Amino acid sequence: MKISRAVPSNPHHFRDEEMGLIDSLIVKRERQKPDFNRRMFDEDFARLLHSTNRRCNLFEVTSNDDKLMEKLLGNVKPGYAPHSIDETVRKLVEKIAQSLIWFGRAYYFLHDDTEQGKIHTTSFSSAGVARLFGTHIQWVPKRKVNHWDRDNEELPREIRILDSTKVMRFDMPTATKRMLSVQNKTLAALDKHQFGETNFTSQATHENPNPTNHFDFRVWRDTQDRALYRATRNTGWNCRKYDTSIRSDFFVCHRLIRFRRNQVLLRDDILKQLNRELTRTGKAYKTKFSAEISVTDELPSIARLNELEVKLAREEVGFSEIMDYCYKI
Repeated sequence: MKISRAVPSNPHHFRDEEMGLIDSLIVKRERQKPDFNRRMFDEDFARLLHSTNRRCNLFEVTSNDDKLMEKLLGNVKPGYAPHSIDETVRKLVEKIAQSLIWFGRAYYFLHDDTEQGKIHTTSFSSAGVARLFGTHIQWVPKRKVNHWDRDNEELPREIRILDSTKVMRFDMPTATKRMLSVQNKTLAALDKHQFGETNFTSQATHENPNPTNHFDFRVWRDTQDRALYRATRNTGWNCRKYDTSIRSDFFVCHRLIRFRRNQVLLRDDILKQLNRELTRTGKAYKTKFSAEISVTDELPSIARLNELEVKLAREEVGFSEIMDYCYKI
């Protein structure tokens, strides 16, 4: 086994067939690609900053060192290129959200490019990463590297000690994590039995080529829909069902407010963590460095969503006003 100070291993997953018993006990296996409902929810919930108005200033970036902030955020120039700032922060926040929803944690590492005088911020897998006494370590299993010009190479198991001053870590908020865990258990069960009604189809035989089927498929679908809506009650997800035949406008708006509020809570928590991590890692380059990224009034806020919810219950606001505000996200 090799122990060294090094940068994180880049692969986001390790092939199960190459992992030994010790590796499989330490490195958490990544979950399989989710099925129908779970996949749709993950996609919708991670879309935190899907704004149709590209000309709006969605974020305000403040720092006591604009040049260092420019390096940490890439090629963005704070205060001079607001559209670039919006696009960079938007992509970063949504990528962090995707990792949190999928894995529950996200890691980024700052790579110094001394030749070009830049800092490259790249993500790396949370598999096998742990923090002990303030130090981040990464367990890298045995793995094979394929070469086109020579024989394949088998690399030994490694323990990499990472430079914690260059590691940025993001965690899913506890309340959101619990809420998604409860919902996703039901979504997984529904996805597993999504086409279970086929098991109740009567089989045609030579004696009875057109058998009578007494199974009521409408009851089956209605039961699944009810279970789906009960499971998503706390998150407010609409399950991508937009027909109004069995859902009133009040129901749709009430759910939409709840869903957007959960998204805004996650967005604000990610920005809070991002500000903390940017300030902490930036201090390795400048002792008194500070940075803060905040949203402008162009994006939805918790206070306004709560106000709309109260007005909706009192019938003091129209459905169109709620739709327009919620979809400005």
